[in-house]
Amino acid sequence: MKTKTITNLAAFGLFTCLLYNCSKQSVDTTQPTEVSSFSLIQDRILTPSCATSGCHAASSDASFPQHGLILAKGLAYQNLVGIAPKNTNAIADNLLRVKAYKSLESLLYHKLNWNAAHHSGKNYGSPMPLGGNALSVGQLEFIRRWIEAGAPSAGRIVDETLLDDKTPSYVSDNANFTPLSTPSEEGLTGYQLKLDQFTIQPNFEREIFVRKNIGNNEEIYVNRIKLKSRSNSHHLVLYDFRDRTSQFMPTLDAIRDLRNSDNTLNLLTFAQMSNHIFLGGGTDANQDYTFPTGMALQLPANYSIDINPHYFNKTTGYLLGENYVNLYTTPKANVTQVVKMIDFNNTNFSLPAGKETTITTNFTFSKNISLIMLTSHFHKYGTKYVIKINGGARNGEVVYESTDWEHPLILNLKTPIALKKGEGLTSVATYNNTSNKTINFGLTSEDEMNIIFGYYYEN
Repeated sequence: MKTKTITNLAAFGLFTCLLYNCSKQSVDTTQPTEVSSFSLIQDRILTPSCATSGCHAASSDASFPQHGLILAKGLAYQNLVGIAPKNTNAIADNLLRVKAYKSLESLLYHKLNWNAAHHSGKNYGSPMPLGGNALSVGQLEFIRRWIEAGAPSAGRIVDETLLDDKTPSYVSDNANFTPLSTPSEEGLTGYQLKLDQFTIQPNFEREIFVRKNIGNNEEIYVNRIKLKSRSNSHHLVLYDFRDRTSQFMPTLDAIRDLRNSDNTLNLLTFAQMSNHIFLGGGTDANQDYTFPTGMALQLPANYSIDINPHYFNKTTGYLLGENYVNLYTTPKANVTQVVKMIDFNNTNFSLPAGKETTITTNFTFSKNISLIMLTSHFHKYGTKYVIKINGGARNGEVVYESTDWEHPLILNLKTPIALKKGEGLTSVATYNNTSNKTINFGLTSEDEMNIIFGYYYEN
């Protein structure tokens, strides 16, 4: 009896040992879930640096109408790989946002690499993350290798230790920003306007206006406009003035901020914007635009213009702004077509409270003309601005569309649109009046506008 009991205990012990060993072996051989290379890009680069509020987090971001790109987790991959960009230079160069196996044909890689020399100085807009710090050498190399490996959504195909390399990929502008050469230094004729260094406070976007004298003591013809800005510049726009009487002209060389330090609108500066006519520049803060051969803007002697830079700072330290504008001139004898500015303005409309309203306005030219550029202007209740041809064989054809009220599309027409006397343009402006009062045309941030700007020449 005693022997049987011992035997039974031994058998139980053996069973327990086997069971324990089995369970232990099962635990030891369970593999952790593999984190893919793209998931690492998402979690360690895109989510903290790009998919932030106001940038690439959601379609509700103020900047979304401009870039159309959401980089939030679960959406970023499908919005990047194999997708055409909106940037016009990138489209012209046949880039995709991410092109598998080809990092140099992927806009993402160019935008994240702040050293423009790696793509021969080609300008693809502001480097990213806008208002933040450049990626490290390791982060950039991780993304490059991921793209060169086919940009897969799954699989760990890049060495994760690269992400631990914190070597800066770009030296601060404080150390390497170089001024724009003047036209005379390039052996050309023209004028340079400069905005000296100014600060952008932490976690703030600063947009300023400064009226500058060109310095021309005689009439000039401008056939090229070149801009240069420090990093984190969102746009640089040049404006003429609709009314040049002294009471409406801002003080020369004085900085006028669009936003107060608490981020509220500076209403005086905002009201002064109503006197603007688009002259040049745009959301590409470092562009170099040349008018078609034989065309130039005619600017009177002793002329002044408003310079409007806009910078983002999403860091915890102060950043610097600094801007250069070169206006290149050509002799009058070389000008076959004087470029004029469109200023089609509807000041008579009403937007009922709590409703979406579309206002259609027709404008006509009194002479035969050719269009070479179009842009638009309305305020914060504006959701979509469409420009159509009015009259002639192309009547009703849509030639322009923008959904960003703060930074509207600037459309340079490679092939001019010819319009005959009596033909013109139609603006179709859609507004969503979310307030509890009727909105009319006006100069404040709570009023609205409806303007077509552009360039044309008479045939």
